Amino acid sequence: MIDWTSFAPGSAFAGGLLIGLATAVLVLCNGRIAGISGIIGGLMERSPGDDVNWRGAFLVGLVAAPFAYSILRTLPAVRIDAVGPELVVAGLLVGFGTRLGGGCTSGHGVCGISRLATRSIFATLTFMTTGALTVFFIHHVFGG
Repeated sequence: MIDWTSFAPGSAFAGGLLIGLATAVLVLCNGRIAGISGIIGGLMERSPGDDVNWRGAFLVGLVAAPFAYSILRTLPAVRIDAVGPELVVAGLLVGFGTRLGGGCTSGHGVCGISRLATRSIFATLTFMTTGALTVFFIHHVFGG
């Protein structure tokens, strides 16, 4: 559930600007797309000549940013209603879908659409439609 009374469009806008700036800097400085699945996949493969340093720095920044933000503001409470096995299955399905789709929402949705890549536009439409249908069926058809 979204707490609409606490929604702050200013921080959402600032976050979007920071994501856009970070992806632009990465593509302009390194010629790389800020797709998380590709960044992690490159670290796991570690073929000779791959630049492990920027991938590691990107992931460290991704994890460190909420901690840095928590110094300035209180982080919202996180509530996960799923149990362990459901989370494992969900994670595996996301990983499978990421490989099947040739990327994730950050690579296709943020970077691909901004480059007007047809493949990314269709991939993002598929992600969003599937997510909306899943929520609809779980909450309205299955009563979850």
